[in-house]
Amino acid sequence: MSTGPSERPAPSGLREVFAARLREALHTGGERRGGVSPTRRAYREAASLLARFDPRELRLPDEKHATGRAVLELVDDCTTLGMRDQAGWALKAEVREEALGGLAGPEAARRLLAANIGQLPAEPGPERFALAQLFGTPLAIDRLTAGELADALQAVLWLSRVPNVAGLPDTGRLQRALERARLLEPLERLVRRPFQGRAAELAELRAYVALPGGPAPPGPPVAGPGGGPAPVPAMAPAMVIHGPGGMGKSTLLAKFLLDSVHDPAGGIPFAYIDFERPTLSVHEPITLIAEAARQLGIQYPAHRAELDALAEECQQVARSQREGQERVTQLHELAATRAVLGRSYSQQFQSAATGRETGLVRRVGEVLTRAVAEQKSRPDEPDPPFVMAVDTFEEAQYRGSPALGRMVAVYLALQSAYPRMRAVFSGRAPVAHPAKQVESLDIELGELDPEAAVGLLASCGVDDPEVARELAARVGGHPLSLKLAARAATLAGLAGEPTGELIRSLPERRREVFRRVDQLLVQGILYDRILSHIADEDIRRLAHPALVLRVITPEIIRDVLAGPCGLDVPGPDRARELFDELSRLDMVEPAAPDVVRYRGDVRAIMLRLPGGDRTAVMREVERRAVAYYAARDGLEARAEEIYHRLRLDENPRSVEERWLPGVERFLAGAGQEMSPRAAGLLTARLGGGAPDHVAAGADQEDWERIAAQEAEDLLAQGFATAALERIGRRRPWTPCSPLHALYAEALSRVGRRDEARRAVADALVPAGRAGCGERRLELLLLSARLAQEDGDPVHADRALRAAEDVAVGLGQDLEAMGALLARARLTADEGRAEPDTGRELAERLRKLPDDVLSERPVLVRAVASQIYAQAPGALEHAVEVVGLPSDDETLDALGAAMRRATRRQPALLGKVMEILDEAAGPSRPEPGAAPTSIAGILRLARDRGTLDALARRLLAVPDRSGEIVAGVAAAMGVGSGARTTTGAHVRTAPAPGERHARERRDDR
Repeated sequence: MSTGPSERPAPSGLREVFAARLREALHTGGERRGGVSPTRRAYREAASLLARFDPRELRLPDEKHATGRAVLELVDDCTTLGMRDQAGWALKAEVREEALGGLAGPEAARRLLAANIGQLPAEPGPERFALAQLFGTPLAIDRLTAGELADALQAVLWLSRVPNVAGLPDTGRLQRALERARLLEPLERLVRRPFQGRAAELAELRAYVALPGGPAPPGPPVAGPGGGPAPVPAMAPAMVIHGPGGMGKSTLLAKFLLDSVHDPAGGIPFAYIDFERPTLSVHEPITLIAEAARQLGIQYPAHRAELDALAEECQQVARSQREGQERVTQLHELAATRAVLGRSYSQQFQSAATGRETGLVRRVGEVLTRAVAEQKSRPDEPDPPFVMAVDTFEEAQYRGSPALGRMVAVYLALQSAYPRMRAVFSGRAPVAHPAKQVESLDIELGELDPEAAVGLLASCGVDDPEVARELAARVGGHPLSLKLAARAATLAGLAGEPTGELIRSLPERRREVFRRVDQLLVQGILYDRILSHIADEDIRRLAHPALVLRVITPEIIRDVLAGPCGLDVPGPDRARELFDELSRLDMVEPAAPDVVRYRGDVRAIMLRLPGGDRTAVMREVERRAVAYYAARDGLEARAEEIYHRLRLDENPRSVEERWLPGVERFLAGAGQEMSPRAAGLLTARLGGGAPDHVAAGADQEDWERIAAQEAEDLLAQGFATAALERIGRRRPWTPCSPLHALYAEALSRVGRRDEARRAVADALVPAGRAGCGERRLELLLLSARLAQEDGDPVHADRALRAAEDVAVGLGQDLEAMGALLARARLTADEGRAEPDTGRELAERLRKLPDDVLSERPVLVRAVASQIYAQAPGALEHAVEVVGLPSDDETLDALGAAMRRATRRQPALLGKVMEILDEAAGPSRPEPGAAPTSIAGILRLARDRGTLDALARRLLAVPDRSGEIVAGVAAAMGVGSGARTTTGAHVRTAPAPGERHARERRDDR
């Protein structure tokens, strides 16, 4: 963690206390009144072209030495910047603007900067750009980095306020250059060191996107109509770059993009999507579309407004989708809602999400097509390729992944709108997915060639070419191994050791079959060599065993590490000394105040290696870590305890007993550091796909949960046949397995309904014998639904009554409510609604405590929307306890009901508009931007947090038609498949274009 000065205001109270004491000493009585004195104005002007300054050293042009008077003169005009011991001052914005405008001209500005040249920081800053501009030597914009452009823009904005300053660069051009530089900055960081090798891979990427200068794709050329070149295929497959960790996948992607953007033959449009950025989610393809639109807006300024509007629309859709995804999650958490509501809504949600995303990305492609056409020199000039580069995509790459399925749809939609679109993904090897129409192309990264390996060693500080060649011959071409070798060689040189000893300690390279073993051995030897150069013996003894810990603190050194490492740490002072020394190692990084951790790349290497004679020590460290964390409270401590238990390969079933809701976020990605059996439990609990070796090594119970999640995902996407294949790989299943219900569901969806009903019946008996109450409840409700769909009301009724008995027997009120809701829903679908069921639901809703109801908002909303006609207070109660959903579908349902009601009863229009106006609030956007449609006002109310208050007021409107109350009920039941008692089924959301057209039509 950096301890240098930060550019953020120090606690404002410090400066205020200082100012108050100054005023008290000077008897000023507070802020100085009257006009600004000439001296104060002069000091303001002296500081006006300085980003920060030391008031004690600030000089006026006619002063030979600083007098320190600026401290007193500017105390009310400045804010403080930086840390307490290195704080500087900066003029307040309004004071700076006034001071700059009061300067006599450019000569005065030059004199002020020259007088305070000693205040300028050593690194570039806006002051140096201002000096260069004032002295007529401005720097070329196209050669500046993003940081330099930001400084140049600030300098130009300052100088533009100084009278008579001419020849300034255009601020718009500077701003555009800055935005483009920031767009490329993440890529340039990845290739900061000289790029080595990978010529064949770069050529393959150029051929894939058909860039000028790239080799022709493999195979003989195919003639098109008239003997010319063949047209580009309608759909080109995506390209996947994959390989072991540390091979340089991201670096290759960055190098390819930068070369393509700066190609002398003409740059290309691109979007670089790094899913490690917190604003992007691999599980939300809509965020990728928003980011692509934002980046294209920077590259095509004439279309910036349109693309930014699309990006903003994507963000709105993302918010709505998150609510929908939460609805899916809640409907699957209860056994009573999973079979009747959950799976049908999951499929509806995925279908709607795919439709929204493909519609939006197609519109992005259409804007890109127009933007490209405007820049062509002639109409028949071919479009440039548009490269969508997606980094760190591993998390979505598993069979059945909904994110991968939706990404495939997004890719196809964008390519249909812009045929020369190409996608390059950095991640795992391509995986099969039912949504794929063609197999992906791939580039597998292997080791660097010998010349590139030598070049990488040289760039890492191995200056002797002969040493570099000998090291490369022993180490091979793995980039991480080469970097370790360079570090070991550098340390040996600093210690005066001959590098020949290091080279001789490494094994000679063997045949390809042994390469992976050799790499592990080489990396272990190199790491040991690096550790051997730690000067402090106690730190050397700590360094290797500490690798098994994900975090290290002084207390952990004393209580966990010291004993197994043979160190005497009598108290906190010695623990702190060791911690401070360990923190200085270059393989260690800060994680939080007084917390450090080993770098991820170091742990990734070393945890794969056999521990040798350290194995016993490291296992003892992990056992002590279990005891240490087990004695502590909190989710993070429990997660660390679980982590170390799994690393010790304890029985997953006993480890699972220590699980607490919420530990998941602390364990994400930890499965890579464990045995397949342990990783199986983590995958089963955290979700996502499991590599084949993890699935094969997982316990049966964990394998079933992993397969169940993949099957749920496949069913949600409409791939029932693939789901059947997935869950049938490992049988027999345990009696309580979720696969029994999923098997029946998949059979039903492929039309094998008799088999589906038999599968449910066969699973019910063993589930009952095993005491799996919740699984029996799910199976009974599924049995009732299948019977109802087959026109068998007798069996459906029998299964429903049995399900209610099971739910009551479980003693879980919410499950019992869910079972009753399932009865109400299924009997209503058959046209034989049972009033008693509705009354019992209303009674349960009324009696359950609000804090219990608030834990299951989706269930509460579904119940209220189902029974509102029989229980007039149910909607008000639900609005009060859990509120309305806030997604777009809710607003659509509510707005449609309001429009229908006011058409049938025009007298209601005034009251409805009054409610809408109050919900929208007094603070509207600037004139002309206020929403005028009902839908627009509802969205504003949602953003202001007044939607629930609006719903409560609507329920009190005297509407004889019942449309408004039914509309609130429909809005309340969005996504639950609710059928209101008036018979209006809650429908899915319209597509964006349909929604906008309907709003315009209905609001006329």
